Amino acid sequence: MKILFLCKHNRFRSKVAEAFFKAFDKKDKAKSRGIIKDIDVARSVVSVMKEFGLKLRDKKSKKISKKDIVWADLIVIVADDVKLKLDKKVLVWKISDTSQNDYEGIKKRVKIIKGKVINLISKIRKFNKY
Repeated sequence: MKILFLCKHNRFRSKVAEAFFKAFDKKDKAKSRGIIKDIDVARSVVSVMKEFGLKLRDKKSKKISKKDIVWADLIVIVADDVKLKLDKKVLVWKISDTSQNDYEGIKKRVKIIKGKVINLISKIRKFNKY
């Protein structure tokens, strides 16, 4: 299965979801994008992810393309500020953004995203058994 994680800027929420997915699921594929190309990942996000034992490999913001949409089997919107109408299966996790300087806010959201990714992988594995 190919999962596309999407948020507004591709500098925090979708990047975190992609990193956890790749760390926990070696079979399926994942990538992340934003609907707006923005500044790159903040140092605070990189630092929080290190606390969780993960390194963000790609710190560059990337905007979604038609090619990304075609590639994905499932699009997961990891944001409460992105609305997208697609002819694909879309799952929405309403996770709010926070200031790149709000270390505790980032940490709180990273914990939420980690739990949602673990739950998603569990559902994928159950589905693939049948």
